[in-house]
Amino acid sequence: MSPGIPGLVAQKAVQKGSRVKRGDVLLRLDDREHQAQVQLAQRSMEAAKAVAEQARLEAELAQQLWKRGQDLARNNVVSATALDQDRTRALTAEAGAAAAQARILQAEATLDAARATLAKTVMTAPFDGVVLDITTEVGEWISPSPPGVFIPAVVDLIDPQALYISAPIDEADVARLRVGLPTRITLDAFRGQSFAGALTYVSSFVETRQEQNRTLRVEAVFEQKQLPPNLLPGLSADVEVILEAREKVLRIPTYALLEGGRVLVVQDGRLVEKRVGSGLHNWSYTEVTSGLASGEQVVVSLDRPEVKAGARVVIAGDEHIHGHCGELHQLPSICPVSLHSTASCRPTTRMPQEFEIDLIAGQREPAMS
Repeated sequence: MSPGIPGLVAQKAVQKGSRVKRGDVLLRLDDREHQAQVQLAQRSMEAAKAVAEQARLEAELAQQLWKRGQDLARNNVVSATALDQDRTRALTAEAGAAAAQARILQAEATLDAARATLAKTVMTAPFDGVVLDITTEVGEWISPSPPGVFIPAVVDLIDPQALYISAPIDEADVARLRVGLPTRITLDAFRGQSFAGALTYVSSFVETRQEQNRTLRVEAVFEQKQLPPNLLPGLSADVEVILEAREKVLRIPTYALLEGGRVLVVQDGRLVEKRVGSGLHNWSYTEVTSGLASGEQVVVSLDRPEVKAGARVVIAGDEHIHGHCGELHQLPSICPVSLHSTASCRPTTRMPQEFEIDLIAGQREPAMS
């Protein structure tokens, strides 16, 4: 925000971080010259009203003289020339009175303009918000940005409850996007927490800044009215557009899926590969339509070559496994694990190596895409 007119800063009513209400004063400019302009306009309007009153009286007198001349002319007391002169004077006086009334309107407009200019010497908050920055001091001369020339704003004011997310979406998803779709918003600053939202804008063109990365700009707003006070503008965020949702379906983490729709599960102390059918999916979860049952344990740590079908494993419980070359003394039974919990497993090979994998138990939860 910047003032609408140039001027000398007379008062700085806020500082960085100040919380303001709508109508609160942010900045005042020296208004002495503009006050004088308002007084001058007021005096001009008063003078215009006096001139208009004088013109009205003169027009009334001219009308009376004309009517009197008309009566005398019917009795042949005055000549036609004298009657024409009376008529001209009456019409001229009437036009002068109308012009005087117009000058009153002109003076009123001048007064309104002077008052509007005076009002611009005071900057007020247009909404409730927080002052991000104010870049001037008392005694400095400031001016608005002229056309075609950028000048930084004097006051940055934001409404913390009116935030929105602007994000690029890959062009492959354009056909499925529309305003009003629900979204899930996550922010790095609020780990483990998500916010419900909705799409409010879908761009009408695809950006081509990079030939290999054509994207569409979308915007989403938070459905939650009272946002956390430390949810600040400029934070990085991810927007997940929900195209479809299903309740009470079997789901597993998306990263547990191998190429070709395969997963590794624990069966009878070994890792077994299973092919599963998938439905809705997103970054985090994939719906399982076939191939798995609720409660089966699925391996989610797949980043090591030892984790493969056929490897013998045990679930580390309260008892420890002591393995020697060619020997296995004790195999504790498999224990169910909850969603996202991890268990330590060791391969029962003839080498004394050890490694850990993470398991997840399939549960019935909502799936979204």
